[in-house]
Amino acid sequence: MKQLDVSAIKDGSVIDHIDSKSTLKVADILNIQNEEQMVLVGINLTSKFLGKKGIIKIGGKIIDQKEVNKIALIAPDATVNIIKDYEVVKKFKVAVPDVIEGIVKCFNPNCVSNHHKITPKLHVINKNPIKLQCHYCERIMNSKDILLI
Repeated sequence: MKQLDVSAIKDGSVIDHIDSKSTLKVADILNIQNEEQMVLVGINLTSKFLGKKGIIKIGGKIIDQKEVNKIALIAPDATVNIIKDYEVVKKFKVAVPDVIEGIVKCFNPNCVSNHHKITPKLHVINKNPIKLQCHYCERIMNSKDILLI
């Protein structure tokens, strides 16, 4: 079987082990708009762990903690590699934090956080599958209810 290799990046981030159906959602989180950046998005790649997986490589961008927290909500099995001078200098699995602030909007249209200048705050009840509870109205949200800010 012939296989093509993808070129390495000098500096940047690689998000690997993304569930294939979540790959484009993760790409949206990263808000890649710089025309000079090298970006690779691979979907439905073979994975021993997931069966099929997605991967995103971004040259010149080190993802921040807020982006990592958003990715954890969409792709809880993802891993992040930080690359400097063609070497992996940091590698970690994403983790859903216990409290999520300013990342997810409460899905309850009557919630005070949707009508006043209050930062949305949700408590994580379950990490996989994801289940969140609004700090203000106490409504419980599942993954299908998540609306990232």
